Amino acid sequence: MTGYADDLALAHLLADRADAVSTARFRALDLRVESKPDLTPVSDADTAVEQEIRALLAEHRPGDGLLGEEYGEQPAAGPDGRRWVIDPIDGTKNFVRGVPVWATLIALLEGDRPVLGLVSAPALGRRWWASRGAGAYAGTDLASGTPIRVSGVKDLVDASVCYSSLTGWESAGRLEPILQLMRDAWRSRAYGDFYGYMLLAEGALDVMVEPELSLWDIAALVPIVTEAGGTVTDLAGRPAPAGGENSAVATNGLLHADILGRLGRPAEH
Repeated sequence: MTGYADDLALAHLLADRADAVSTARFRALDLRVESKPDLTPVSDADTAVEQEIRALLAEHRPGDGLLGEEYGEQPAAGPDGRRWVIDPIDGTKNFVRGVPVWATLIALLEGDRPVLGLVSAPALGRRWWASRGAGAYAGTDLASGTPIRVSGVKDLVDASVCYSSLTGWESAGRLEPILQLMRDAWRSRAYGDFYGYMLLAEGALDVMVEPELSLWDIAALVPIVTEAGGTVTDLAGRPAPAGGENSAVATNGLLHADILGRLGRPAEH
Protein backbone atom coordinates (compact mmCIF):
# COMPACT_ATOMS: atom_id res chain seq x y z
CA MET A 1 0.00 0.00 0.00
CA THR A 2 1.18 3.52 -0.74
CA GLY A 3 -0.04 7.10 -0.46
CA TYR A 4 -2.67 7.03 2.26
CA ALA A 5 -1.88 3.51 3.49
CA ASP A 6 -1.35 4.53 7.13
CA ASP A 7 -4.50 6.65 7.14
CA LEU A 8 -6.50 3.82 5.57
CA ALA A 9 -5.24 1.36 8.17
CA LEU A 10 -6.29 3.84 10.86
CA ALA A 11 -9.71 4.25 9.26
CA HIS A 12 -10.22 0.50 9.48
CA LEU A 13 -9.21 0.58 13.14
CA LEU A 14 -11.73 3.37 13.73
CA ALA A 15 -14.38 1.31 11.96
CA ASP A 16 -13.55 -1.81 13.99
CA ARG A 17 -14.06 0.09 17.23
CA ALA A 18 -17.18 1.83 15.92
CA ASP A 19 -18.68 -1.49 14.85
CA ALA A 20 -18.11 -2.96 18.30
CA VAL A 21 -20.03 -0.08 19.88
CA SER A 22 -22.87 0.11 17.36
CA THR A 23 -23.58 -3.61 17.05
CA ALA A 24 -23.83 -3.92 20.83
CA ARG A 25 -26.61 -1.32 20.80
CA PHE A 26 -28.43 -2.49 17.64
CA ARG A 27 -31.88 -3.79 18.59
CA ALA A 28 -31.06 -3.22 22.27
CA LEU A 29 -34.22 -3.05 24.37
CA ASP A 30 -32.85 -0.12 26.37
CA LEU A 31 -31.70 1.94 23.35
CA ARG A 32 -32.27 5.62 24.08
CA VAL A 33 -33.52 7.80 21.21
CA GLU A 34 -34.02 11.57 21.28
CA SER A 35 -34.92 14.22 18.70
CA LYS A 36 -32.38 16.84 17.62
CA PRO A 37 -33.44 20.43 16.91
CA ASP A 38 -34.04 19.53 13.25
CA LEU A 39 -36.37 16.74 14.48
CA THR A 40 -34.10 13.95 13.19
CA PRO A 41 -33.45 11.12 15.66
CA VAL A 42 -30.22 10.55 17.55
CA SER A 43 -29.60 7.42 19.60
CA ASP A 44 -27.14 6.73 22.38
CA ALA A 45 -25.31 4.59 19.81
CA ASP A 46 -24.71 7.64 17.56
CA THR A 47 -23.09 9.61 20.37
CA ALA A 48 -21.13 6.65 21.76
CA VAL A 49 -19.66 5.80 18.35
CA GLU A 50 -18.57 9.37 17.72
CA GLN A 51 -17.01 9.63 21.18
CA GLU A 52 -15.04 6.44 20.52
CA ILE A 53 -13.77 7.71 17.16
CA ARG A 54 -12.87 11.11 18.58
CA ALA A 55 -10.83 9.50 21.34
CA LEU A 56 -8.92 7.34 18.87
CA LEU A 57 -8.21 10.24 16.53
CA ALA A 58 -6.99 12.35 19.44
CA GLU A 59 -4.53 9.55 20.18
CA HIS A 60 -3.39 8.73 16.63
CA ARG A 61 -3.86 12.02 14.71
CA PRO A 62 -3.82 14.82 17.31
CA GLY A 63 -2.94 17.47 14.73
CA ASP A 64 -5.80 16.71 12.35
CA GLY A 65 -9.14 18.50 12.36
CA LEU A 66 -12.39 16.67 12.93
CA LEU A 67 -16.02 17.25 12.01
CA GLY A 68 -18.64 14.90 13.41
CA GLU A 69 -22.40 14.97 13.04
CA GLU A 70 -23.10 14.83 16.77
CA TYR A 71 -20.33 16.97 18.33
CA GLY A 72 -19.41 19.43 15.61
CA GLU A 73 -16.08 20.85 14.50
CA GLN A 74 -12.66 20.53 16.06
CA PRO A 75 -10.15 22.70 14.14
CA ALA A 76 -6.86 21.24 12.96
CA ALA A 77 -3.83 21.94 15.12
CA GLY A 78 -1.44 21.46 12.20
CA PRO A 79 -0.93 23.62 9.09
CA ASP A 80 -1.71 21.03 6.41
CA GLY A 81 -5.51 21.32 6.44
CA ARG A 82 -6.24 17.63 7.04
CA ARG A 83 -9.68 16.97 8.51
CA TRP A 84 -11.58 13.80 9.35
CA VAL A 85 -15.33 13.88 8.75
CA ILE A 86 -17.45 11.36 10.62
CA ASP A 87 -21.06 10.22 10.50
CA PRO A 88 -21.21 7.79 13.44
CA ILE A 89 -24.40 6.10 12.22
CA ASP A 90 -25.69 6.95 8.77
CA GLY A 91 -29.22 5.59 8.66
CA THR A 92 -30.22 6.26 12.27
CA LYS A 93 -33.92 5.85 11.41
CA ASN A 94 -33.15 2.36 10.14
CA PHE A 95 -30.98 1.65 13.20
CA VAL A 96 -33.66 2.58 15.72
CA ARG A 97 -36.31 0.52 13.90
CA GLY A 98 -34.11 -2.58 13.66
CA VAL A 99 -33.47 -2.34 9.91
CA PRO A 100 -29.87 -3.53 9.23
CA VAL A 101 -29.08 -0.92 6.55
CA TRP A 102 -26.92 1.56 8.48
CA ALA A 103 -23.22 2.32 8.59
CA THR A 104 -20.42 4.37 10.07
CA LEU A 105 -18.94 6.78 7.52
CA ILE A 106 -15.32 7.89 7.85
CA ALA A 107 -13.65 10.38 5.50
CA LEU A 108 -10.33 12.20 5.36
CA LEU A 109 -10.27 15.57 3.60
CA GLU A 110 -7.32 17.64 2.45
CA GLY A 111 -8.75 21.13 2.20
CA ASP A 112 -12.20 20.59 0.74
CA ARG A 113 -11.28 17.43 -1.18
CA PRO A 114 -12.09 13.96 0.19
CA VAL A 115 -9.01 11.78 -0.32
CA LEU A 116 -10.10 8.73 1.67
CA GLY A 117 -13.45 7.18 2.46
CA LEU A 118 -14.58 4.15 4.41
CA VAL A 119 -18.13 2.87 4.94
CA SER A 120 -18.66 0.09 7.47
CA ALA A 121 -22.05 -1.64 7.67
CA PRO A 122 -21.57 -4.35 10.31
CA ALA A 123 -25.20 -5.53 10.31
CA LEU A 124 -24.76 -6.26 6.60
CA GLY A 125 -21.36 -7.85 7.19
CA ARG A 126 -19.74 -5.56 4.61
CA ARG A 127 -17.32 -2.67 4.35
CA TRP A 128 -16.26 -0.43 1.42
CA TRP A 129 -13.20 1.82 1.17
CA ALA A 130 -11.00 3.82 -1.18
CA SER A 131 -8.16 6.31 -1.14
CA ARG A 132 -7.07 8.70 -3.85
CA GLY A 133 -5.30 6.94 -6.72
CA ALA A 134 -5.51 3.48 -5.12
CA GLY A 135 -8.88 2.17 -6.33
CA ALA A 136 -12.02 1.13 -4.47
CA TYR A 137 -12.56 -2.10 -2.56
CA ALA A 138 -15.17 -4.04 -0.63
CA GLY A 139 -14.89 -6.82 1.91
CA THR A 140 -15.04 -7.45 5.62
CA ASP A 141 -11.65 -5.95 6.48
CA LEU A 142 -8.54 -4.47 4.86
CA ALA A 143 -6.97 -7.87 4.19
CA SER A 144 -10.08 -9.29 2.51
CA GLY A 145 -10.82 -6.44 0.10
CA THR A 146 -11.55 -7.08 -3.55
CA PRO A 147 -11.68 -4.34 -6.23
CA ILE A 148 -15.06 -2.93 -7.18
CA ARG A 149 -16.11 -1.10 -10.34
CA VAL A 150 -19.15 0.78 -11.60
CA SER A 151 -21.33 -0.61 -14.38
CA GLY A 152 -21.05 -0.02 -18.11
CA VAL A 153 -24.73 0.83 -18.63
CA LYS A 154 -25.03 3.68 -21.15
CA ASP A 155 -28.76 4.30 -21.54
CA LEU A 156 -31.36 5.21 -18.93
CA VAL A 157 -33.82 2.70 -20.37
CA ASP A 158 -31.38 -0.02 -19.24
CA ALA A 159 -30.46 1.62 -15.93
CA SER A 160 -31.31 0.87 -12.31
CA VAL A 161 -31.91 4.16 -10.45
CA CYS A 162 -31.78 4.70 -6.70
CA TYR A 163 -33.14 7.78 -4.96
CA SER A 164 -33.88 9.21 -1.52
CA SER A 165 -37.35 9.89 -0.16
CA LEU A 166 -39.82 11.59 -2.49
CA THR A 167 -40.69 14.21 0.15
CA GLY A 168 -37.18 15.64 -0.13
CA TRP A 169 -37.49 15.93 -3.89
CA GLU A 170 -40.88 17.58 -3.49
CA SER A 171 -39.43 20.12 -1.04
CA ALA A 172 -36.64 20.84 -3.53
CA GLY A 173 -39.17 21.57 -6.28
CA ARG A 174 -38.05 18.56 -8.32
CA LEU A 175 -40.76 16.00 -7.67
CA GLU A 176 -41.96 15.72 -11.28
CA PRO A 177 -38.42 15.42 -12.73
CA ILE A 178 -37.53 12.61 -10.32
CA LEU A 179 -40.82 10.83 -11.05
CA GLN A 180 -40.17 11.10 -14.77
CA LEU A 181 -36.65 9.79 -14.26
CA MET A 182 -38.11 6.72 -12.55
CA ARG A 183 -40.66 6.25 -15.32
CA ASP A 184 -37.94 6.32 -17.97
CA ALA A 185 -35.49 4.04 -16.15
CA TRP A 186 -35.47 0.26 -16.39
CA ARG A 187 -35.86 -0.03 -12.61
CA SER A 188 -36.07 2.29 -9.60
CA ARG A 189 -35.68 1.62 -5.88
CA ALA A 190 -35.09 3.76 -2.78
CA TYR A 191 -32.41 1.84 -0.88
CA GLY A 192 -31.52 5.01 1.01
CA ASP A 193 -28.58 6.68 2.74
CA PHE A 194 -25.10 5.29 2.03
CA TYR A 195 -26.29 2.02 0.54
CA GLY A 196 -27.33 3.28 -2.88
CA TYR A 197 -23.88 4.80 -3.42
CA MET A 198 -22.13 1.58 -2.45
CA LEU A 199 -24.33 -0.50 -4.77
CA LEU A 200 -23.46 2.02 -7.49
CA ALA A 201 -19.73 1.63 -6.79
CA GLU A 202 -20.11 -2.15 -7.04
CA GLY A 203 -21.95 -1.92 -10.38
CA ALA A 204 -25.20 -3.30 -8.94
CA LEU A 205 -27.07 -0.14 -9.90
CA ASP A 206 -26.26 2.83 -12.09
CA VAL A 207 -27.59 6.06 -10.56
CA MET A 208 -28.04 7.38 -7.01
CA VAL A 209 -29.50 10.84 -6.37
CA GLU A 210 -30.32 12.96 -3.30
CA PRO A 211 -31.62 16.55 -3.17
CA GLU A 212 -30.09 17.53 0.18
CA LEU A 213 -27.45 16.14 2.51
CA SER A 214 -24.70 17.34 4.84
CA LEU A 215 -20.94 17.03 4.45
CA TRP A 216 -20.75 14.04 6.79
CA ASP A 217 -23.36 12.24 4.68
CA ILE A 218 -21.38 12.50 1.43
CA ALA A 219 -17.66 12.96 2.20
CA ALA A 220 -16.81 9.27 2.69
CA LEU A 221 -18.87 8.18 -0.31
CA VAL A 222 -17.17 10.37 -2.92
CA PRO A 223 -13.75 8.64 -2.95
CA ILE A 224 -15.35 5.20 -3.09
CA VAL A 225 -17.62 6.02 -6.04
CA THR A 226 -14.98 7.98 -7.97
CA GLU A 227 -12.19 5.45 -7.40
CA ALA A 228 -14.62 2.79 -8.67
CA GLY A 229 -14.89 4.79 -11.90
CA GLY A 230 -18.06 6.77 -11.16
CA THR A 231 -18.87 10.47 -11.01
CA VAL A 232 -20.34 12.47 -8.11
CA THR A 233 -21.51 16.07 -8.45
CA ASP A 234 -24.24 18.25 -7.02
CA LEU A 235 -27.36 19.04 -9.03
CA ALA A 236 -25.57 22.01 -10.61
CA GLY A 237 -22.79 19.75 -11.88
CA ARG A 238 -20.12 20.88 -9.39
CA PRO A 239 -17.85 18.15 -8.02
CA ALA A 240 -19.16 16.92 -4.67
CA PRO A 241 -18.97 17.87 -1.92
CA ALA A 242 -19.69 21.42 -3.03
CA GLY A 243 -20.41 23.08 0.31
CA GLY A 244 -21.88 22.67 3.78
CA GLU A 245 -25.29 21.59 2.50
CA ASN A 246 -25.11 19.48 -0.64
CA SER A 247 -27.17 17.71 -3.22
CA ALA A 248 -25.78 14.63 -4.92
CA VAL A 249 -25.94 13.06 -8.34
CA ALA A 250 -23.84 9.91 -8.43
CA THR A 251 -23.63 7.79 -11.56
CA ASN A 252 -21.42 5.34 -13.39
CA GLY A 253 -20.16 8.35 -15.37
CA LEU A 254 -21.71 7.23 -18.65
CA LEU A 255 -25.17 8.40 -17.56
CA HIS A 256 -24.11 11.56 -15.76
CA ALA A 257 -24.88 14.20 -18.37
CA ASP A 258 -28.32 12.71 -19.02
CA ILE A 259 -29.22 12.61 -15.31
CA LEU A 260 -28.01 16.18 -14.71
CA GLY A 261 -30.03 17.39 -17.66
CA ARG A 262 -33.14 15.80 -16.21
CA LEU A 263 -32.71 16.89 -12.58
CA GLY A 264 -30.47 19.94 -12.71
CA ARG A 265 -33.21 22.59 -12.74
CA PRO A 266 -36.12 22.91 -10.33
CA ALA A 267 -39.55 22.42 -11.84
CA GLU A 268 -41.20 25.60 -13.02
CA HIS A 269 -44.48 26.61 -11.38
